[in-house]
Amino acid sequence: MPIDVVDLRAFYATATGRAASQIIGRAAASLWPSARGLRVLGLGYATPYLPLVSDGAERVAAFMPAAQGVVNWPAAGLSASALVDAAMLPLPDAAYDRVLLVHALEHADSPTEVLSEVWRALSPGGRLMLVAPNRRGAWARSDSTPFGHGQPWSRPQLRHLLRQALFSPEHWLDTLYMPPFRDRLMLRSAAGWEKVCGGLGLPFAGVHVVEASKQLHRPIQVTRQRRVVRFQPVLAPGAGGALSHDGPPHPR
Repeated sequence: MPIDVVDLRAFYATATGRAASQIIGRAAASLWPSARGLRVLGLGYATPYLPLVSDGAERVAAFMPAAQGVVNWPAAGLSASALVDAAMLPLPDAAYDRVLLVHALEHADSPTEVLSEVWRALSPGGRLMLVAPNRRGAWARSDSTPFGHGQPWSRPQLRHLLRQALFSPEHWLDTLYMPPFRDRLMLRSAAGWEKVCGGLGLPFAGVHVVEASKQLHRPIQVTRQRRVVRFQPVLAPGAGGALSHDGPPHPR
């Protein structure tokens, strides 16, 4: 069952949630340092990260799945959030240049349909950034955080899923190595965890951050044709035309 938007908002208001959003936000901002003149959409619960990847954007919106619920965003000014069906976005084709997917794919009934709908809503050459829990990380095993709910993913699973929806994965970042501490003193070691574990490339990061580009044409697999040796039968004369061993026939 998808986690409720009230629980998501409450988590990001805690010290653990703020530390997690800072770590993941730095990774996301390193991939999208500027969005000047672009249209940016957040799908799922992306509001803690949207301000970090939408600097200079022409338009920014936050869509939240119906099963999760919706909150007003941003806190000041006109609301840019909406409650939607993630598999049937109320958007025309090619409406956005970038889509940030957070706390969405792991709760979707059909992840392939969600990604296909994102593909439709992206402009040609558009980019998707996906934040998904790592099935080998400690955060996916903790029910006290949103990353411990829903379906966690491995790299091969995400790669297959993205390619199935006509996305080409281009950049992978694994982050959130620190365990889901609640103690403020332990949270101070978060930077050290990221530096040491990230530098060693250890496989138990809390989340995968993947940037993928929209493919316009389905790739065609080229297979080498195998030469087939065909045997042709040698025609033998029938019984009626066979010569007699007694010699040629006598004239009548």
